[in-house]
Amino acid sequence: MKRNLLPKFLRLCQRNFKILLFLGIILLFFITPLRGLLDRQILSSYLQSLGIWTIPLFVSTYVLVAILGLPITMHTLAGGVLFGFGWGTVWSTLAATLGALGAFYFTRYIFHDWAIAIFGNHKLLRKLNQAVTNKPFNLVLSLRFAPIAPFNIINFLLALTPINSKIYTFATFIGVIPGTIAYTWLGVSGKSAIQDNELFQFTLASCFLVLLSLLPFGLQYWQRSRKSP
Repeated sequence: MKRNLLPKFLRLCQRNFKILLFLGIILLFFITPLRGLLDRQILSSYLQSLGIWTIPLFVSTYVLVAILGLPITMHTLAGGVLFGFGWGTVWSTLAATLGALGAFYFTRYIFHDWAIAIFGNHKLLRKLNQAVTNKPFNLVLSLRFAPIAPFNIINFLLALTPINSKIYTFATFIGVIPGTIAYTWLGVSGKSAIQDNELFQFTLASCFLVLLSLLPFGLQYWQRSRKSP
């Protein structure tokens, strides 16, 4: 009986090699100094010391974190600290779009068959497929607009649909701008709050983020109230 377990285990590992490799990369990420990429202070301090390499390393690590499905919020906040509001928004928007596109292709061409076998009949995925067929740009734009929307899960799910990558990329670029503005502003104002004890801008940025997060729910309520007699 025990002799049969090893071949079964090896066959299981072979069928799920891509998943195991991906999980191994994420584990390696957390047990090495790379985990500092998820800490805003460590990330900001490290990137500030790189001189002319700050921007390319900021964008590259942002894209890497997005492809691995890890939180990108710390990078956006760090962008505000490093580059200020204007350029921080520009570089974070660019990096978020590239990261979303990288995660999209990574899922579509590496994990598509495995994911469809597991989630193909899920109700949510069927609804997304229908929405992508009807209004792909509007769907992606609405999913990206709210900063509380799960950025990485959206990348994963949309990669399982037949959406055109150009539409996905352009709608993502437009859709992440409001949330990027909010988090970059939060990073800039948070730095001012710490260094200069200036809380007004930090409070405004926090309120803007909250309002932006609640806006989709307000639009849904407004649409329902218009339809009701």
